[in-house]
Amino acid sequence: MRRSLALVIALVSLAASLPVAAAQADDRAELARLNDDYVRAVLMSDAARFEQILAADFRNTNPDGTLLDRSGFLAQVARPSNLRSLRAEGVEIRILGDTAIVHARTVYETTDGRPGSGRYTDVWRRDGGRWLAVAAHVTRLVR
Repeated sequence: MRRSLALVIALVSLAASLPVAAAQADDRAELARLNDDYVRAVLMSDAARFEQILAADFRNTNPDGTLLDRSGFLAQVARPSNLRSLRAEGVEIRILGDTAIVHARTVYETTDGRPGSGRYTDVWRRDGGRWLAVAAHVTRLVR
């Protein structure tokens, strides 16, 4: 009897966790798409895409330590990029309820052919069912 009860409890617990796991997989896939969009928007100077994915209270810390609010960041990203290529590697997405943190390494090449790399951390918040970026911190790695 105890084994049967333990089995029933285990099955009920497993069944209850399946929707949570599926929702988290959906969130992870959405955040991966948003991360790809973010990187592409930086490369392409696509301020219009950032208009869609940045929260009103967004803040960005640049590699030089300056802190920009949303409008400052949009103005910065709207200027033509000096990048020929940019990609993210080793992307790690951590979901903490309605907050997510994305860590990754960047590898890039400037328009004059110089290679570079860096790291970034982005913080996302679920707001009204949508994920919006609320903070970013960017650094360049010294060779």
